[in-house]
Amino acid sequence: MIEIKNLSVTYRRMTSDGRELRAEAVKNVSLSVEKGRFYALAGESGSGKTTVLMAIPGLLPRGTEAEGRILLEGADLLSMKEEELNKIRWRRAALVPQGAMNSFTPVLTVGRHVEEVLSVHLGLPKKEAEGRIASLFSMAGLEGELARRYPHELSGGQKQRAAIALALACDPDYLLCDEPTTALDVITQQGIINTLKKLVDEKGLGLLLISHDLPLAASVASRLYIMKDGRLVEEGPPREIVASPQNPHTKALVGALLDLEEDS
Repeated sequence: MIEIKNLSVTYRRMTSDGRELRAEAVKNVSLSVEKGRFYALAGESGSGKTTVLMAIPGLLPRGTEAEGRILLEGADLLSMKEEELNKIRWRRAALVPQGAMNSFTPVLTVGRHVEEVLSVHLGLPKKEAEGRIASLFSMAGLEGELARRYPHELSGGQKQRAAIALALACDPDYLLCDEPTTALDVITQQGIINTLKKLVDEKGLGLLLISHDLPLAASVASRLYIMKDGRLVEEGPPREIVASPQNPHTKALVGALLDLEEDS
C-alpha cells in the first residue's frame, strides 16, 4: 500500500527584495491507499488536496519543503533521489492530472504520447507499442482509431479517457487522479467514474481520487477523506460521514447539499 504519515508541505518563494515567503499548504496529514480499493480525498478549493497527491510521485515545485514519510510498500518516497523516483513514476504510481490537456502536447497525436511512454519506460518497439496502445484505449473506453487523432480533435470526455489510457501505459499499481471529471457534463462524468471503478475492480489498482465534489466522491469511494485548510479533518466510510458528520466543516458541506436538495 501507499502510506502517508504526518505529511507537512510548505511552499517557499523569494520576493524581488530578497524576502522569503512561506505558505504551509499541508499540515500533518496521514492516510493510506491499498491496492484494489477506491479512495477519495475531498475538500474545498485550496484545502491542500492536490498538494498531497503531487507529493506522492515527487512532483512538487522545486524548493518546496516536504516533511513526514510517504511509504510505497515500505520504501520512503520523500527520501528518494530523482533517478529513483523516475523508476516509480508510471510503472508503480501514475498520475491523471487535472485538465486532460495538461497531459498532451498539441502537435502530437494522443497515440504518439502513449508510444513515447512505452518506449522510454518499457523499451517497447514501435510495432509492439501499437498493439499495446489499442488495448489501453479499450480499457479506457475509447476506440483504437482515436489514437491517430490530435488532442484538439477529441471531445472533453475523450481527452480525459485518453489521459487515463496514458496513465495506464506502464501497468501501474496505483492511479492518482486529480479532479478527472472537472468541466465535464454529468453524463460524461459518470462514464469516467464508471471506467475508473472498473479498473479498480478488474485490475486491482489502488486509486486515489481528488475532488471538491462531495456527492461524487462519496458515491464512488470505499473510504473518504475530508480536508480543510491543509488538515485532514475527517475520514471513514462515505455513508457514515454523510449520514453523521463529526467535524464542523464536514457538517457544513453535508448541510449545504441538503439545503440544495430541499430548494430543488
